[in-house]
Amino acid sequence: MTKTLVLNASYEPLGVVSTRRAILLVLAGKASTLAASGAQYHSRSAVLDAPSVVLLNRYVRVPQRRIPLTRKSALERYGHVCAYCGRYGDTLDHVVPRARGGTHCWENVVIACFKCNNTKSDSLLSELGWKLPFELKEPHLNMASLISLRWDDPTWDEFTTPWRKHDLQLAG
Repeated sequence: MTKTLVLNASYEPLGVVSTRRAILLVLAGKASTLAASGAQYHSRSAVLDAPSVVLLNRYVRVPQRRIPLTRKSALERYGHVCAYCGRYGDTLDHVVPRARGGTHCWENVVIACFKCNNTKSDSLLSELGWKLPFELKEPHLNMASLISLRWDDPTWDEFTTPWRKHDLQLAG
């Protein structure tokens, strides 16, 4: 099953749906096709080009949501890269250990490799002489970022890139 990018009336990426669902949105007059995928769908009386990107005709208000801190979400955010040595990392590490009063929140959790996690143990970074190469912040929920992580379709870049740049400006 192929996927289709859905844009709000403001051209903001909203999500990804099946191509069948996108065709139904277009046929119902709720969306228009911005880019075709090249595939065609045949019915008894018509031939339809499968959309790759659709634009909703009416603006849909999306409530602000927070990204929950889970192992999977942290691994996706940091791209499986150890915050201390830059190699492959697959464990969560609390910068200020929970044993020393650290909390389980985005401002205190990074990804670490097994070796760095064991070396750090329940020490503070200052005790080891280590520093983080970035500032810890709660991630801003941006659909363009999530879409680019989960679905790698180069034809969508022109529609998602401006929103990812906007997200970087807000975070910095």
